[in-house]
Amino acid sequence: MTDRAEVLRQIETEVGVLIRRVRRVIRERSEAVHPDLQPASYLVLGYIRDHGPIRASAMCAVFGIDKGAISRHAQHLIDLGLVDRADDPEDGRATLLTVSEDGRRRIDAVAQSRRKALDQRLNDWTAEELGDFAGMLRRYNDALSPPTDR
Repeated sequence: MTDRAEVLRQIETEVGVLIRRVRRVIRERSEAVHPDLQPASYLVLGYIRDHGPIRASAMCAVFGIDKGAISRHAQHLIDLGLVDRADDPEDGRATLLTVSEDGRRRIDAVAQSRRKALDQRLNDWTAEELGDFAGMLRRYNDALSPPTDR
């Protein structure tokens, strides 16, 4: 029987591999969306797509960075034409960020391509195994994440 401490060490090792892979993949995906898109801004773009329209200030806690850094990412995305900014109808002092039509088209194309590649790489996994893995990842993330990470 495997020692619990050893299994936890194995999890840390595998998560380290996953983190390195995720960094590489984010860089590749950001370049696929737009050649000038910074990897960190790619993550902000995805969050805006999933949660927009949204105020920049609402993303500070999610990314663990200050409003100035979020504003720089937002401006970068606006400059690339991937995000639109509009006045917040509930507060004239605030603005809302949404993914532009071009941004959505680009993100969707990259997402479709990555899901196809993932399906090919995991073609020997059954649908049940994929579902089990997704469920375990969610449980792992839920156990280790504060509510703002979701």
